[in-house]
Amino acid sequence: MISPNPLKAALARGEKQIGCWLGLGSPIATEIIASAGFDWVLVDMEHTSLSESETVGLLRAVRSVSTIEPLVRVPWNDMVTMKRLLDSGVRSILVPYVQNADEARRAAAATRYPPAGVRGFAGMHRGNDYGRDTSYVHRIADEIFLAVQAESPEAIRNAGAIAAVDGIDCVFVGPNDLAANMGLLGQPRHPDVLAAIASIVEPVKAAGKTAGMLDYNIENSRAWLEAGFDFVAVGSDTALLAAGAANLVKAYRQPG
Repeated sequence: MISPNPLKAALARGEKQIGCWLGLGSPIATEIIASAGFDWVLVDMEHTSLSESETVGLLRAVRSVSTIEPLVRVPWNDMVTMKRLLDSGVRSILVPYVQNADEARRAAAATRYPPAGVRGFAGMHRGNDYGRDTSYVHRIADEIFLAVQAESPEAIRNAGAIAAVDGIDCVFVGPNDLAANMGLLGQPRHPDVLAAIASIVEPVKAAGKTAGMLDYNIENSRAWLEAGFDFVAVGSDTALLAAGAANLVKAYRQPG
């Protein structure tokens, strides 16, 4: 029997949810992060070489140590990839580079069975406990959490319309790509970028949806939470390992 999606339920209650990006592709690192106390973790297929089968292995690692909700960022707004992941048990998805309401509708349709969408039907898969959960086909739509990324000036302008699409739960800003697409490559803290990011909160919330953001700086991420972003990535396995290793070496290299 499919269980309620704790991330979707918590956000519906107005609770802020912090999470961690997973890009190392290591089941052991995934277990360590998943049991640390985050509200959610996200397996990144867009900017890694992870395959669908490797992603499922990481989802199993999450489930082995925690009941938190794992998400997957798919490589693109592609119904085939989403269909395969959904059949593999994924129910929380982040879709990159969604520019407008039409593209948002395409993402939502990929996650729903007809007549609400275009998801292909399979009778036996990991998602429905290999055919044993006969309620899956009727209940899965209610438990899907679908976030789409706003990563360009066009997407920022269309944030309200994107959020208003049925099936979209969250509009998530990708600050680095947004900066690049604003002609400010490598400057996600530029005042113009910060203003563009902040501008999505009101229209997204007016549509009854969640505003999401990524910022690995503690002070900055706290400020985004206070500014109305309820779904915030506050770190990554790669960043934590890199910073921890660098800080340890620095501590021993500095004069005593």
